[in-house]
Amino acid sequence: MREFIVEADGGSRGNPGPAGYGAVVSDAATGETLRETAEYIGVATNNVAEYRGLLAGLRAAHALDPAATVHVRMDSKLVVEQMSGRWKIKHPDMKPLAAQAARVFPPGRVTYEWMPRAQNKHADRLANEAMDAGARGERWSEAESTAELDTAGEAGGAGAAGGAGTYGSAAGAVPPEPPGDAAAGAARVRGALAEGRASAAAADAGPNAARASTAPGRGVPAGAASGSATDDADTRAARSVGDAPAPQADADGDTRAARADTDARAASAVEDARAAQADADGETRAARADTDARAARAVEDARAPQADADGDTRAARADTGADARAAKADAETRVAQAVKAGADTRAAKTVAAPGWAPADMGAPATFVLLRHGETPLTPQKRFSGSGGTDPSLSDTGREQAERAAAMLARRGTVQAVVSSPLARTRETAGIVAARLGLDVSIDDGLRETDFGAWEGLTFAEVRERHPDDLNAWLASPDAEPTGGGESFAATATRLAATRDKLVAAHAGRTVLLVTHVTPIKTLVRLALGAPPESLFRMELSAASLSVVAYYADGNASVRLLNDTSYLR
Repeated sequence: MREFIVEADGGSRGNPGPAGYGAVVSDAATGETLRETAEYIGVATNNVAEYRGLLAGLRAAHALDPAATVHVRMDSKLVVEQMSGRWKIKHPDMKPLAAQAARVFPPGRVTYEWMPRAQNKHADRLANEAMDAGARGERWSEAESTAELDTAGEAGGAGAAGGAGTYGSAAGAVPPEPPGDAAAGAARVRGALAEGRASAAAADAGPNAARASTAPGRGVPAGAASGSATDDADTRAARSVGDAPAPQADADGDTRAARADTDARAASAVEDARAAQADADGETRAARADTDARAARAVEDARAPQADADGDTRAARADTGADARAAKADAETRVAQAVKAGADTRAAKTVAAPGWAPADMGAPATFVLLRHGETPLTPQKRFSGSGGTDPSLSDTGREQAERAAAMLARRGTVQAVVSSPLARTRETAGIVAARLGLDVSIDDGLRETDFGAWEGLTFAEVRERHPDDLNAWLASPDAEPTGGGESFAATATRLAATRDKLVAAHAGRTVLLVTHVTPIKTLVRLALGAPPESLFRMELSAASLSVVAYYADGNASVRLLNDTSYLR
Protein backbone atom coordinates (compact mmCIF):
# COMPACT_ATOMS: atom_id res chain seq x y z
CA MET A 1 0.00 0.00 0.00
CA ARG A 2 1.38 3.40 -0.99
CA GLU A 3 1.86 6.07 1.62
CA PHE A 4 1.61 9.78 0.83
CA ILE A 5 2.53 12.90 2.74
CA VAL A 6 0.19 15.85 2.31
CA GLU A 7 1.51 19.22 3.42
CA ALA A 8 -1.09 22.00 3.23
CA ASP A 9 -1.40 25.64 4.15
CA GLY A 10 -3.68 28.58 3.58
CA GLY A 11 -3.75 32.24 4.42
CA SER A 12 -5.70 35.45 4.22
CA ARG A 13 -4.27 38.91 3.67
CA GLY A 14 -6.66 40.62 6.05
CA ASN A 15 -8.45 37.76 7.86
CA PRO A 16 -10.89 37.97 6.25
CA GLY A 17 -9.29 39.24 3.09
CA PRO A 18 -7.93 38.00 -0.24
CA ALA A 19 -7.11 34.36 0.47
CA GLY A 20 -5.54 31.31 -1.10
CA TYR A 21 -4.25 27.86 -0.30
CA GLY A 22 -1.47 25.51 -1.35
CA ALA A 23 -0.91 21.78 -0.93
CA VAL A 24 1.85 19.31 -1.81
CA VAL A 25 1.55 15.53 -2.16
CA SER A 26 4.81 13.61 -1.71
CA ASP A 27 5.82 9.96 -1.65
CA ALA A 28 6.56 9.06 1.98
CA ALA A 29 9.30 6.58 1.05
CA THR A 30 11.29 8.66 -1.43
CA GLY A 31 10.24 12.23 -0.74
CA GLU A 32 9.37 12.72 -4.41
CA THR A 33 6.90 15.56 -5.02
CA LEU A 34 4.01 13.95 -6.87
CA ARG A 35 1.54 16.82 -7.11
CA GLU A 36 1.25 20.51 -6.28
CA THR A 37 -2.05 22.37 -6.13
CA ALA A 38 -2.98 25.94 -5.21
CA GLU A 39 -5.89 28.31 -5.74
CA TYR A 40 -6.96 31.87 -5.02
CA ILE A 41 -10.37 31.63 -3.31
CA GLY A 42 -11.40 35.27 -3.01
CA VAL A 43 -12.19 36.87 0.34
CA ALA A 44 -12.00 34.34 3.19
CA THR A 45 -10.54 33.80 6.65
CA ASN A 46 -7.27 32.06 7.49
CA ASN A 47 -9.08 28.99 8.79
CA VAL A 48 -11.26 28.64 5.69
CA ALA A 49 -8.16 28.87 3.50
CA GLU A 50 -6.33 26.26 5.63
CA TYR A 51 -9.25 23.85 5.43
CA ARG A 52 -9.51 24.43 1.69
CA GLY A 53 -5.81 23.59 1.36
CA LEU A 54 -6.29 20.40 3.36
CA LEU A 55 -9.26 19.38 1.22
CA ALA A 56 -7.37 20.04 -2.02
CA GLY A 57 -4.35 18.07 -0.83
CA LEU A 58 -6.45 15.06 0.19
CA ARG A 59 -8.31 15.11 -3.12
CA ALA A 60 -5.02 15.27 -5.03
CA ALA A 61 -3.70 12.28 -3.07
CA HIS A 62 -6.93 10.37 -3.68
CA ALA A 63 -6.66 11.02 -7.41
CA LEU A 64 -3.16 9.52 -7.38
CA ASP A 65 -4.15 6.37 -5.45
CA PRO A 66 -7.52 5.93 -3.71
CA ALA A 67 -6.12 2.96 -1.77
CA ALA A 68 -3.18 4.84 -0.24
CA THR A 69 -2.66 5.88 3.36
CA VAL A 70 -2.00 9.56 4.01
CA HIS A 71 -0.05 11.46 6.66
CA VAL A 72 -1.09 15.11 6.78
CA ARG A 73 1.33 17.73 8.11
CA MET A 74 0.12 21.29 8.74
CA ASP A 75 1.20 24.26 10.83
CA SER A 76 -2.42 24.96 11.78
CA LYS A 77 -2.93 23.59 15.27
CA LEU A 78 -6.66 24.19 14.93
CA VAL A 79 -7.09 22.08 11.80
CA VAL A 80 -4.84 19.27 13.04
CA GLU A 81 -6.58 19.00 16.41
CA GLN A 82 -10.08 19.25 14.94
CA MET A 83 -9.44 16.68 12.20
CA SER A 84 -7.79 14.38 14.75
CA GLY A 85 -11.00 14.51 16.79
CA ARG A 86 -9.43 16.06 19.87
CA TRP A 87 -11.08 19.47 19.49
CA LYS A 88 -14.70 20.14 18.68
CA ILE A 89 -15.61 22.03 15.51
CA LYS A 90 -17.91 24.84 16.58
CA HIS A 91 -17.68 27.39 13.78
CA PRO A 92 -20.37 26.87 11.10
CA ASP A 93 -17.92 27.70 8.29
CA MET A 94 -15.55 24.94 9.39
CA LYS A 95 -18.05 22.10 9.79
CA PRO A 96 -18.87 21.46 6.10
CA LEU A 97 -15.22 21.73 5.06
CA ALA A 98 -14.11 19.32 7.79
CA ALA A 99 -16.90 16.91 6.84
CA GLN A 100 -15.80 16.96 3.20
CA ALA A 101 -12.17 16.36 4.17
CA ALA A 102 -13.15 13.42 6.37
CA ARG A 103 -14.98 11.76 3.45
CA VAL A 104 -12.11 11.80 0.94
CA PHE A 105 -10.45 8.69 2.43
CA PRO A 106 -12.03 6.00 4.65
CA PRO A 107 -11.62 6.51 8.42
CA GLY A 108 -8.29 5.30 9.74
CA ARG A 109 -6.35 5.87 6.52
CA VAL A 110 -5.42 9.48 7.31
CA THR A 111 -3.29 10.68 10.23
CA TYR A 112 -2.47 14.26 11.23
CA GLU A 113 0.64 15.90 12.62
CA TRP A 114 1.33 19.51 13.59
CA MET A 115 4.63 21.04 12.47
CA PRO A 116 6.24 24.47 12.90
CA ARG A 117 5.54 26.99 10.16
CA ALA A 118 9.25 27.05 9.26
CA GLN A 119 8.93 23.44 8.07
CA ASN A 120 5.87 24.12 5.92
CA LYS A 121 7.52 26.44 3.41
CA HIS A 122 6.56 24.55 0.24
CA ALA A 123 2.79 24.71 0.85
CA ASP A 124 3.14 28.24 2.25
CA ARG A 125 4.87 29.36 -0.93
CA LEU A 126 2.16 27.80 -3.10
CA ALA A 127 -0.55 29.61 -1.13
CA ASN A 128 1.22 32.93 -1.62
CA GLU A 129 1.71 32.23 -5.33
CA ALA A 130 -2.03 31.65 -5.61
CA MET A 131 -2.84 34.90 -3.78
CA ASP A 132 -0.35 36.82 -5.94
CA ALA A 133 -1.98 35.37 -9.07
CA GLY A 134 -5.41 36.33 -7.78
CA ALA A 135 -4.24 39.89 -7.17
CA ARG A 136 -3.22 40.02 -10.85
CA GLY A 137 -6.58 38.65 -11.94
CA GLU A 138 -5.00 35.36 -13.01
CA ARG A 139 -5.27 31.68 -12.05
CA TRP A 140 -2.37 29.87 -10.40
CA SER A 141 -0.57 27.49 -12.78
CA GLU A 142 1.37 24.44 -11.64
CA ALA A 143 3.47 24.61 -14.81
CA GLU A 144 4.67 28.11 -13.92
CA SER A 145 5.11 27.55 -10.18
CA THR A 146 8.58 28.03 -8.69
CA ALA A 147 7.57 27.08 -5.16
CA GLU A 148 9.62 23.89 -5.05
CA LEU A 149 12.79 25.63 -6.27
CA ASP A 150 12.21 28.66 -4.05
CA THR A 151 11.69 26.66 -0.87
CA ALA A 152 14.75 24.53 -1.62
CA GLY A 153 16.97 27.59 -1.38
CA GLU A 154 16.62 31.09 0.02
CA ALA A 155 12.97 32.13 -0.38
CA GLY A 156 11.55 35.59 0.14
CA GLY A 157 8.58 37.86 -0.44
CA ALA A 158 5.82 39.29 1.64
CA GLY A 159 3.45 36.67 2.93
CA ALA A 160 -0.11 36.70 4.11
CA ALA A 161 -1.38 37.83 7.43
CA GLY A 162 -2.20 34.48 8.90
CA GLY A 163 -1.67 30.85 7.97
CA ALA A 164 0.37 31.43 4.83
CA GLY A 165 2.85 33.85 6.33
CA THR A 166 6.21 35.23 5.33
CA TYR A 167 8.19 32.61 3.48
CA GLY A 168 10.85 32.85 6.16
CA SER A 169 14.59 32.96 6.52
CA ALA A 170 16.98 30.03 6.77
CA ALA A 171 14.92 28.46 4.02
CA GLY A 172 15.69 24.89 3.26
CA ALA A 173 17.28 24.05 6.63
CA VAL A 174 16.96 20.43 7.65
CA PRO A 175 14.54 20.07 10.57
CA PRO A 176 16.49 19.53 13.81
CA GLU A 177 14.42 16.44 14.57
CA PRO A 178 12.63 13.97 12.29
CA PRO A 179 9.03 15.13 11.83
CA GLY A 180 7.73 11.61 12.26
CA ASP A 181 8.17 8.22 10.59
CA ALA A 182 5.69 8.89 7.81
CA ALA A 183 7.28 12.21 6.85
CA ALA A 184 10.96 11.48 7.39
CA GLY A 185 11.69 10.64 3.75
CA ALA A 186 10.29 13.88 2.41
CA ALA A 187 12.07 15.99 5.03
CA ARG A 188 15.42 14.34 4.27
CA VAL A 189 15.12 14.87 0.56
CA ARG A 190 14.05 18.50 0.82
CA GLY A 191 16.82 19.14 3.32
CA ALA A 192 19.44 17.57 1.03
CA LEU A 193 18.18 19.64 -1.89
CA ALA A 194 18.39 22.87 0.15
CA GLU A 195 21.91 22.10 1.36
CA GLY A 196 22.98 21.20 -2.14
CA ARG A 197 21.83 24.57 -3.53
CA ALA A 198 23.37 26.63 -0.71
CA SER A 199 26.72 24.90 -0.31
CA ALA A 200 27.58 22.59 -3.21
CA ALA A 201 27.93 25.56 -5.53
CA ALA A 202 30.21 27.33 -3.01
CA ALA A 203 32.53 24.34 -3.01
CA ASP A 204 32.23 24.03 -6.81
CA ALA A 205 31.36 20.38 -6.19
CA GLY A 206 30.93 19.47 -9.84
CA PRO A 207 28.14 18.17 -12.06
CA ASN A 208 26.46 16.02 -9.43
CA ALA A 209 25.64 19.07 -7.26
CA ALA A 210 24.43 21.03 -10.29
CA ARG A 211 22.17 18.18 -11.29
CA ALA A 212 20.80 17.98 -7.75
CA SER A 213 19.62 21.58 -7.82
CA THR A 214 18.57 21.94 -11.47
CA ALA A 215 17.26 18.51 -12.48
CA PRO A 216 14.06 18.86 -14.52
CA GLY A 217 10.73 17.58 -13.30
CA ARG A 218 9.21 17.38 -9.84
CA GLY A 219 10.79 14.16 -8.58
CA VAL A 220 13.83 13.42 -6.37
CA PRO A 221 16.77 15.51 -7.69
CA ALA A 222 19.13 13.58 -9.89
CA GLY A 223 21.80 11.99 -7.71
CA ALA A 224 20.12 12.91 -4.44
CA ALA A 225 19.26 9.32 -3.52
CA SER A 226 21.47 7.28 -5.87
CA GLY A 227 23.62 5.79 -3.14
CA SER A 228 26.80 6.11 -5.23
CA ALA A 229 30.14 6.88 -3.54
CA THR A 230 30.50 10.06 -5.61
CA ASP A 231 27.13 11.39 -4.48
CA ASP A 232 27.89 10.53 -0.87
CA ALA A 233 31.16 12.41 -1.13
CA ASP A 234 29.46 15.42 -2.69
CA THR A 235 26.84 15.42 0.07
CA ARG A 236 29.47 15.20 2.82
CA ALA A 237 31.46 17.97 1.20
CA ALA A 238 28.38 20.14 0.94
CA ARG A 239 27.50 19.54 4.56
CA SER A 240 31.01 20.35 5.74
CA VAL A 241 30.91 23.62 3.84
CA GLY A 242 27.47 24.46 5.17
CA ASP A 243 28.38 23.60 8.77
CA ALA A 244 31.68 25.51 8.82
CA PRO A 245 31.46 29.00 10.34
CA ALA A 246 32.20 31.87 7.97
CA PRO A 247 32.87 35.00 10.06
CA GLN A 248 34.92 36.75 7.39
CA ALA A 249 33.22 39.01 4.86
CA ASP A 250 35.08 37.25 2.06
CA ALA A 251 33.57 33.91 3.03
CA ASP A 252 30.09 35.45 3.16
CA GLY A 253 30.63 37.00 -0.25
CA ASP A 254 31.79 33.67 -1.67
CA THR A 255 28.74 31.93 -0.29
CA ARG A 256 26.36 34.55 -1.71
CA ALA A 257 28.12 34.39 -5.04
CA ALA A 258 27.86 30.61 -5.06
CA ARG A 259 24.16 30.78 -4.31
CA ALA A 260 23.64 33.34 -7.04
CA ASP A 261 25.57 31.12 -9.46
CA THR A 262 23.45 28.09 -8.55
CA ASP A 263 20.22 30.10 -8.88
CA ALA A 264 21.40 31.40 -12.25
CA ARG A 265 22.05 27.84 -13.44
CA ALA A 266 18.60 26.77 -12.20
CA ALA A 267 16.96 29.72 -13.96
CA SER A 268 18.89 28.89 -17.12
CA ALA A 269 17.65 25.29 -17.00
CA VAL A 270 14.07 26.49 -16.60
CA GLU A 271 14.43 28.90 -19.52
CA ASP A 272 15.98 26.13 -21.66
CA ALA A 273 13.03 23.88 -20.89
CA ARG A 274 10.55 26.64 -21.74
CA ALA A 275 12.38 27.41 -24.98
CA ALA A 276 12.29 23.75 -25.95
CA GLN A 277 8.57 23.63 -25.25
CA ALA A 278 8.07 26.80 -27.31
CA ASP A 279 10.01 25.24 -30.19
CA ALA A 280 7.88 22.11 -29.94
CA ASP A 281 4.70 24.17 -29.90
CA GLY A 282 5.88 26.10 -32.94
CA GLU A 283 6.68 22.91 -34.82
CA THR A 284 3.27 21.51 -33.91
CA ARG A 285 1.50 24.63 -35.16
CA ALA A 286 3.57 24.58 -38.33
CA ALA A 287 2.71 20.92 -38.91
CA ARG A 288 -0.98 21.65 -38.39
CA ALA A 289 -0.83 24.60 -40.77
CA ASP A 290 0.87 22.42 -43.39
CA THR A 291 -1.79 19.74 -42.93
CA ASP A 292 -4.56 22.34 -43.28
CA ALA A 293 -2.93 23.70 -46.43
CA ARG A 294 -2.70 20.24 -47.99
CA ALA A 295 -6.34 19.58 -47.08
CA ALA A 296 -7.40 22.88 -48.64
CA ARG A 297 -5.51 22.07 -51.82
CA ALA A 298 -7.15 18.65 -51.95
CA VAL A 299 -10.58 20.26 -51.67
CA GLU A 300 -9.77 22.72 -54.43
CA ASP A 301 -8.42 19.91 -56.61
CA ALA A 302 -11.66 18.01 -56.06
CA ARG A 303 -13.75 21.07 -56.87
CA ALA A 304 -11.86 21.93 -60.05
CA PRO A 305 -13.04 18.94 -62.17
CA GLN A 306 -16.59 19.46 -60.91
CA ALA A 307 -16.40 23.15 -61.80
CA ASP A 308 -15.12 22.27 -65.25
CA ALA A 309 -17.94 19.78 -65.70
CA ASP A 310 -20.48 22.33 -64.50
CA GLY A 311 -19.03 24.86 -66.88
CA ASP A 312 -19.30 22.46 -69.80
CA THR A 313 -22.87 21.67 -68.89
CA ARG A 314 -23.84 25.34 -68.63
CA ALA A 315 -22.09 26.09 -71.91
CA ALA A 316 -23.96 23.28 -73.60
CA ARG A 317 -27.28 24.56 -72.23
CA ALA A 318 -26.63 28.24 -72.99
CA ASP A 319 -25.71 28.52 -76.66
CA THR A 320 -26.96 32.11 -76.70
CA GLY A 321 -26.27 35.01 -74.36
CA ALA A 322 -29.89 35.01 -73.22
CA ASP A 323 -29.71 31.38 -72.15
CA ALA A 324 -26.52 32.07 -70.21
CA ARG A 325 -28.09 35.04 -68.39
CA ALA A 326 -31.18 32.95 -67.55
CA ALA A 327 -29.00 30.16 -66.18
CA LYS A 328 -27.08 32.67 -64.07
CA ALA A 329 -30.27 34.23 -62.69
CA ASP A 330 -31.65 30.79 -61.87
CA ALA A 331 -28.46 29.86 -60.03
CA GLU A 332 -28.48 33.10 -58.02
CA THR A 333 -32.09 32.47 -57.01
CA ARG A 334 -31.26 28.98 -55.77
CA VAL A 335 -28.25 30.30 -53.78
CA ALA A 336 -30.40 32.99 -52.14
CA GLN A 337 -33.02 30.41 -51.18
CA ALA A 338 -30.36 28.14 -49.73
CA VAL A 339 -28.85 30.95 -47.65
CA LYS A 340 -32.26 31.96 -46.33
CA ALA A 341 -33.09 28.40 -45.28
CA GLY A 342 -29.57 27.53 -44.12
CA ALA A 343 -29.93 28.49 -40.45
CA ASP A 344 -33.12 26.49 -39.98
CA THR A 345 -31.65 23.51 -41.84
CA ARG A 346 -28.53 23.48 -39.68
CA ALA A 347 -30.60 23.86 -36.51
CA ALA A 348 -32.89 20.99 -37.49
CA LYS A 349 -29.89 18.78 -38.22
CA THR A 350 -28.38 19.72 -34.86
CA VAL A 351 -31.50 18.51 -33.08
CA ALA A 352 -32.34 15.46 -35.18
CA ALA A 353 -28.99 14.09 -36.42
CA PRO A 354 -28.18 10.63 -35.00
CA GLY A 355 -24.55 11.55 -34.21
CA TRP A 356 -21.98 8.78 -33.83
CA ALA A 357 -24.37 6.21 -32.39
CA PRO A 358 -24.66 2.86 -34.21
CA ALA A 359 -27.72 2.65 -36.45
CA ASP A 360 -29.16 -0.35 -34.62
CA MET A 361 -29.65 1.64 -31.38
CA GLY A 362 -32.50 3.61 -32.85
CA ALA A 363 -33.27 7.30 -32.48
CA PRO A 364 -32.21 8.92 -29.19
CA ALA A 365 -34.43 10.74 -26.75
CA THR A 366 -33.56 14.36 -27.55
CA PHE A 367 -34.06 17.07 -24.94
CA VAL A 368 -34.34 20.59 -26.35
CA LEU A 369 -33.54 22.68 -23.26
CA LEU A 370 -35.07 26.15 -23.29
CA ARG A 371 -34.30 28.57 -20.50
CA HIS A 372 -37.27 30.80 -19.66
CA GLY A 373 -37.39 34.39 -20.91
CA GLU A 374 -36.32 37.38 -18.86
CA THR A 375 -38.06 38.39 -15.64
CA PRO A 376 -37.64 41.76 -13.87
CA LEU A 377 -34.85 40.16 -11.81
CA THR A 378 -32.84 38.82 -14.77
CA PRO A 379 -31.11 42.02 -15.96
CA GLN A 380 -30.31 42.88 -12.33
CA LYS A 381 -28.49 39.52 -11.99
CA ARG A 382 -30.26 38.60 -8.78
CA PHE A 383 -30.55 35.09 -7.35
CA SER A 384 -33.95 33.80 -8.42
CA GLY A 385 -34.59 30.19 -7.47
CA SER A 386 -37.54 28.10 -6.41
CA GLY A 387 -37.74 29.65 -2.94
CA GLY A 388 -38.17 33.30 -3.87
CA THR A 389 -41.00 35.49 -5.15
CA ASP A 390 -41.61 33.36 -8.28
CA PRO A 391 -41.62 36.29 -10.74
CA SER A 392 -43.44 36.24 -14.09
CA LEU A 393 -41.93 37.20 -17.44
CA SER A 394 -41.25 40.83 -18.28
CA ASP A 395 -42.33 42.31 -21.62
CA THR A 396 -38.85 41.51 -22.94
CA GLY A 397 -39.17 37.95 -21.66
CA ARG A 398 -42.49 37.44 -23.45
CA GLU A 399 -41.02 38.73 -26.71
CA GLN A 400 -38.10 36.32 -26.29
CA ALA A 401 -40.52 33.45 -25.78
CA GLU A 402 -42.41 34.42 -28.96
CA ARG A 403 -39.20 34.40 -30.98
CA ALA A 404 -38.19 31.03 -29.56
CA ALA A 405 -41.64 29.69 -30.43
CA ALA A 406 -41.34 30.90 -34.04
CA MET A 407 -37.92 29.28 -34.43
CA LEU A 408 -39.06 25.95 -32.97
CA ALA A 409 -42.15 26.00 -35.21
CA ARG A 410 -39.91 26.38 -38.27
CA ARG A 411 -37.89 23.37 -37.16
CA GLY A 412 -40.95 21.24 -36.66
CA THR A 413 -39.13 18.61 -34.60
CA VAL A 414 -40.58 19.06 -31.10
CA GLN A 415 -43.13 16.39 -30.18
CA ALA A 416 -43.86 17.21 -26.53
CA VAL A 417 -43.43 20.11 -24.09
CA VAL A 418 -42.54 19.68 -20.40
CA SER A 419 -42.10 22.62 -18.02
CA SER A 420 -40.86 23.47 -14.57
CA PRO A 421 -43.72 24.41 -12.21
CA LEU A 422 -42.49 27.99 -11.66
CA ALA A 423 -44.40 30.91 -13.18
CA ARG A 424 -41.68 32.13 -15.57
CA THR A 425 -41.20 28.70 -17.12
CA ARG A 426 -44.91 27.88 -17.35
CA GLU A 427 -45.50 31.21 -19.14
CA THR A 428 -42.63 30.59 -21.56
CA ALA A 429 -43.77 27.02 -22.20
CA GLY A 430 -47.36 28.16 -22.79
CA ILE A 431 -46.31 30.66 -25.48
CA VAL A 432 -44.20 28.05 -27.29
CA ALA A 433 -46.71 25.21 -26.95
CA ALA A 434 -49.53 27.38 -28.36
CA ARG A 435 -47.43 28.04 -31.45
CA LEU A 436 -46.63 24.33 -31.81
CA GLY A 437 -50.16 23.12 -31.11
CA LEU A 438 -49.05 21.00 -28.15
CA ASP A 439 -50.07 20.66 -24.51
CA VAL A 440 -47.73 21.45 -21.60
CA SER A 441 -46.86 18.87 -18.94
CA ILE A 442 -45.46 20.00 -15.58
CA ASP A 443 -42.58 18.18 -13.87
CA ASP A 444 -41.48 19.39 -10.44
CA GLY A 445 -38.00 17.91 -11.00
CA LEU A 446 -37.24 20.69 -13.49
CA ARG A 447 -37.57 23.49 -10.92
CA GLU A 448 -34.67 25.85 -10.17
CA THR A 449 -32.37 25.40 -7.16
CA ASP A 450 -33.62 26.92 -3.89
CA PHE A 451 -31.14 29.67 -2.98
CA GLY A 452 -32.41 30.12 0.57
CA ALA A 453 -31.70 33.52 2.13
CA TRP A 454 -29.92 34.63 -1.06
CA GLU A 455 -33.16 34.81 -3.06
CA GLY A 456 -33.55 38.27 -4.59
CA LEU A 457 -29.98 39.38 -3.74
CA THR A 458 -27.16 40.16 -6.14
CA PHE A 459 -23.88 38.26 -5.93
CA ALA A 460 -22.20 41.35 -4.44
CA GLU A 461 -24.90 41.61 -1.78
CA VAL A 462 -24.46 37.96 -0.84
CA ARG A 463 -20.69 38.44 -0.70
CA GLU A 464 -21.18 41.36 1.70
CA ARG A 465 -23.77 39.69 3.96
CA HIS A 466 -22.75 36.03 3.92
CA PRO A 467 -19.10 35.89 2.77
CA ASP A 468 -18.16 32.60 4.42
CA ASP A 469 -21.30 30.80 3.25
CA LEU A 470 -20.71 32.06 -0.28
CA ASN A 471 -17.09 30.91 -0.28
CA ALA A 472 -18.10 27.46 0.93
CA TRP A 473 -20.82 27.30 -1.75
CA LEU A 474 -18.36 28.25 -4.47
CA ALA A 475 -15.90 25.65 -3.21
CA SER A 476 -18.10 22.60 -2.75
CA PRO A 477 -21.20 21.17 -4.44
CA ASP A 478 -22.31 19.90 -1.02
CA ALA A 479 -22.50 23.38 0.52
CA GLU A 480 -25.96 24.91 0.88
CA PRO A 481 -26.86 28.59 0.51
CA THR A 482 -27.51 30.46 3.76
CA GLY A 483 -30.80 29.61 5.40
CA GLY A 484 -31.14 26.00 4.31
CA GLY A 485 -31.14 26.34 0.53
CA GLU A 486 -30.48 23.47 -1.88
CA SER A 487 -26.90 22.40 -2.63
CA PHE A 488 -25.70 21.75 -6.17
CA ALA A 489 -25.18 18.11 -5.19
CA ALA A 490 -28.84 17.80 -4.19
CA THR A 491 -29.89 19.55 -7.40
CA ALA A 492 -27.81 17.11 -9.46
CA THR A 493 -29.40 14.11 -7.72
CA ARG A 494 -32.87 15.50 -8.42
CA LEU A 495 -32.08 16.29 -12.07
CA ALA A 496 -30.52 12.87 -12.71
CA ALA A 497 -33.70 11.14 -11.51
CA THR A 498 -35.87 13.50 -13.59
CA ARG A 499 -33.69 12.92 -16.65
CA ASP A 500 -33.93 9.14 -16.36
CA LYS A 501 -37.71 9.29 -15.96
CA LEU A 502 -38.17 11.55 -18.99
CA VAL A 503 -35.76 9.57 -21.17
CA ALA A 504 -37.72 6.40 -20.47
CA ALA A 505 -41.03 8.12 -21.18
CA HIS A 506 -39.88 9.75 -24.43
CA ALA A 507 -37.51 7.22 -26.02
CA GLY A 508 -36.84 8.13 -29.63
CA ARG A 509 -38.73 11.45 -29.39
CA THR A 510 -37.74 15.13 -29.31
CA VAL A 511 -39.01 16.87 -26.17
CA LEU A 512 -38.85 20.55 -25.26
CA LEU A 513 -37.94 21.03 -21.58
CA VAL A 514 -38.61 24.59 -20.42
CA THR A 515 -36.54 25.11 -17.28
CA HIS A 516 -33.86 27.24 -15.58
CA VAL A 517 -30.13 27.99 -15.48
CA THR A 518 -29.01 25.43 -12.91
CA PRO A 519 -31.09 22.49 -14.23
CA ILE A 520 -29.87 23.06 -17.80
CA LYS A 521 -26.23 23.44 -16.76
CA THR A 522 -26.54 20.35 -14.58
CA LEU A 523 -27.98 18.22 -17.40
CA VAL A 524 -25.15 19.38 -19.68
CA ARG A 525 -22.55 18.72 -16.96
CA LEU A 526 -23.87 15.23 -16.33
CA ALA A 527 -23.95 14.47 -20.06
CA LEU A 528 -20.31 15.53 -20.39
CA GLY A 529 -19.18 13.80 -17.20
CA ALA A 530 -17.71 17.15 -16.13
CA PRO A 531 -16.87 18.06 -12.49
CA PRO A 532 -19.26 20.21 -10.41
CA GLU A 533 -17.10 23.31 -10.78
CA SER A 534 -17.93 23.33 -14.51
CA LEU A 535 -21.29 24.87 -13.54
CA PHE A 536 -19.43 28.15 -13.00
CA ARG A 537 -17.81 27.95 -16.44
CA MET A 538 -20.91 27.90 -18.64
CA GLU A 539 -22.80 30.91 -19.94
CA LEU A 540 -26.58 30.49 -20.24
CA SER A 541 -28.62 33.47 -21.46
CA ALA A 542 -32.32 34.09 -20.99
CA ALA A 543 -34.43 32.24 -23.61
CA SER A 544 -31.34 30.40 -24.86
CA LEU A 545 -31.49 26.94 -26.40
CA SER A 546 -29.33 23.90 -25.62
CA VAL A 547 -29.71 20.31 -26.85
CA VAL A 548 -28.70 16.95 -25.35
CA ALA A 549 -29.46 13.55 -26.92
CA TYR A 550 -29.66 10.34 -24.86
CA TYR A 551 -29.05 6.94 -26.46
CA ALA A 552 -30.27 3.48 -25.56
CA ASP A 553 -26.80 2.40 -24.36
CA GLY A 554 -26.78 5.13 -21.71
CA ASN A 555 -24.45 7.51 -23.53
CA ALA A 556 -25.31 11.17 -24.10
CA SER A 557 -24.32 13.73 -26.71
CA VAL A 558 -24.32 17.51 -26.11
CA ARG A 559 -25.28 19.03 -29.46
CA LEU A 560 -25.90 22.67 -28.67
CA LEU A 561 -25.28 25.12 -25.83
CA ASN A 562 -26.63 28.63 -25.24
CA ASP A 563 -27.90 29.34 -28.77
CA THR A 564 -29.53 32.81 -28.93
CA SER A 565 -29.19 33.44 -32.67
CA TYR A 566 -32.98 33.63 -33.12
CA LEU A 567 -33.20 36.51 -30.62
CA ARG A 568 -30.98 38.82 -32.70
